[in-house]
Amino acid sequence: MRIFSTLFFTLLFLVSCNPTQNEEQVTRAFDPQAHRGGRGLVPENTILAAKTSVDYECTLEIDLQMSKDKRIVVSHDAYFSDDFSLTPEGDTLSKKDGRSRLLFDMPYDSIAKYDVGSKPHPGFPQQIDVPAVKPLLSELLDSVELYAQEKNYDLHYNMEIKSNPKNDGIAYSNVEEFVDLTMNIIRGRGIENRTMIQSFDKRALTRVHEKYPEVETSFLVFASDPKTPEGYIEELGFTPDIFSPHFSIVTEEMVEGFHEMGVRVIPWTPNTAEEMQDLKDKGVDGIITDYPNLFAELR
Repeated sequence: MRIFSTLFFTLLFLVSCNPTQNEEQVTRAFDPQAHRGGRGLVPENTILAAKTSVDYECTLEIDLQMSKDKRIVVSHDAYFSDDFSLTPEGDTLSKKDGRSRLLFDMPYDSIAKYDVGSKPHPGFPQQIDVPAVKPLLSELLDSVELYAQEKNYDLHYNMEIKSNPKNDGIAYSNVEEFVDLTMNIIRGRGIENRTMIQSFDKRALTRVHEKYPEVETSFLVFASDPKTPEGYIEELGFTPDIFSPHFSIVTEEMVEGFHEMGVRVIPWTPNTAEEMQDLKDKGVDGIITDYPNLFAELR
């Protein structure tokens, strides 16, 4: 009987300590992410925003565009938003004028003359106003990597390739070159194992999945046209590491379905502590928010 009991509890221990591969893939620490570096608090997609994500010990989520001289620029929009941009002369822009100033039509030294931090952002009253520019990805990484080392923080990145079939040849050259230029910068700094690439564009994710398998992929989706987990995977064409939906469509069943396939779920962008707590209670693996200061309020 004693021998039987010993064998029984040994087997029970081994089973409990050896999860399946899919379970291992989703059993990770919760991943707090600062959307555009925490734009609720600081000017978005700037070097200051990158450092702010370190201060709050978050993954840095940023967006990428391309300049005329094919340099990778950290920017959500392919143009200058009238919400927060000032011209090199310090003037405000109308929406029409701002949208006409495409980054892909401008060399980076011209882009860097615009101030994207001093004008108060109408959507984020808590955001501080400070002069800032749209940085090159290479410059932002060099600066924030040094800052993270000084803070003894192991910084991770979530970078979005802002491509779309309708913008091919207009906002960037082509998807393949866009991805490759980005990956050259990431590989050149040896941060592949700390970087995930996200996109709404299936072509960009497929390029990363096939050519750069060491880098995690995250499939972004809007709230429109919701599908089952299997439906999303079928749409993409392969199983990504992360599924990243708008927070409003997340359900416990969705999270469980993706977890069964070994896919982590990291929704965007809940911006209240209540919304964030609800998502965490549903079992999500991380959250992308404009307000990284709110993570401290979560259970």
